[in-house]
Amino acid sequence: MELLRFITCGSVDDGKSTLIGRLLYESKLLYADHLAALEADSRRVGTRGGELDFALLVDGLAAEREQGITIDVAYRFFATEARRFIVADTPGHEQYTRNMVTGASTADAAVILLDARKGVLSQTRRHARIVSLLGIRHVALAVNKLDLLGYSRESFEKVCFEFTEFAADLGFAEITCVPMSATEGVNVVGHSELTPWYDGKTLLQWLETVVVDTEENGPSRFLVQWVNRPDATFRGFSGRVLRGTLRRGDEVRVLPGERTSTVDRIVTMDGDLLEAPTGSSVTVVLTDDVDASRGDVLAFAADPAGVADAFQAHLVWLNENGLLPGRQYLAKIGARTVGFTATKALQLNEIGVDSVHFDTPVPFESYRTNATSARSWCSTG
Repeated sequence: MELLRFITCGSVDDGKSTLIGRLLYESKLLYADHLAALEADSRRVGTRGGELDFALLVDGLAAEREQGITIDVAYRFFATEARRFIVADTPGHEQYTRNMVTGASTADAAVILLDARKGVLSQTRRHARIVSLLGIRHVALAVNKLDLLGYSRESFEKVCFEFTEFAADLGFAEITCVPMSATEGVNVVGHSELTPWYDGKTLLQWLETVVVDTEENGPSRFLVQWVNRPDATFRGFSGRVLRGTLRRGDEVRVLPGERTSTVDRIVTMDGDLLEAPTGSSVTVVLTDDVDASRGDVLAFAADPAGVADAFQAHLVWLNENGLLPGRQYLAKIGARTVGFTATKALQLNEIGVDSVHFDTPVPFESYRTNATSARSWCSTG
């Protein structure tokens, strides 16, 4: 089945961990021992007076349970009849925003939570902007804790309008608003009689049906992570297909550079393949003994990626000291670490950089038109 990676984010104490726990519980995806442990933990350290505290399913660190907040990114895998999922539950506290960026860097969709009583907070705006910068285009706005407002339709619509108005310039392809109570399970998996005025999708229905952008179509891109040479008779390039489908017989160009060759074999532990789709981790053997190393990209020769040593960018800058033009920094581009300098920086919530100059040319795709490839080849630090 298709795999969807998504992130839960938003301000602190908006109910992200509780939502994930409730989603697993309502979907009947908890084993008996997990449920028994949850019941015991809820009585011992829970915050709901002995009732099931679903946040404890995700917040496992002692410090998280003591403070009642998420600190580190927690990944959970679950599946329904429609899809498989990997969810990254990220912290809402401003101090741990860098952890939120880590979780968002590999996500295809985002569930942004907010407390219906508080509305759109500064951290909600910050997380929404980061989600946009990392190329996520499909967002569900989970308006949580509506039970504390008597499931008021007016309150729900007011918060939705406030968020969609703010996010109008962030480039999202869709924003779906869902009225919810994570603690009570309202509109998490099934519709509730407590919100008769809402006939849209529940959160799980949205997760099962959201159509996200994929890199399966388009010219192939293969990131070399390791030169595989177990003996003198074999030399291949091990890595991952980031985009398109790599096929035996394809002519490829080694980037950066002008060297070309043809794919002779696509090797796996289970035998050779005729083709490798997006996401495949394989070893590629070329017909020619070309010079390629870790960090290079094998691109479809008829339509290769661009190569440059300078470009304009927006950076999610989380260091207490601002970026200084002219100072040397390190950037992780795909599987390669290169030095770079910035010519000018504009201090915003993020940083708008007039120009970034790398010590060596690197392959890249346009960030706006191919966000997933940009995330695959670049990591934020």
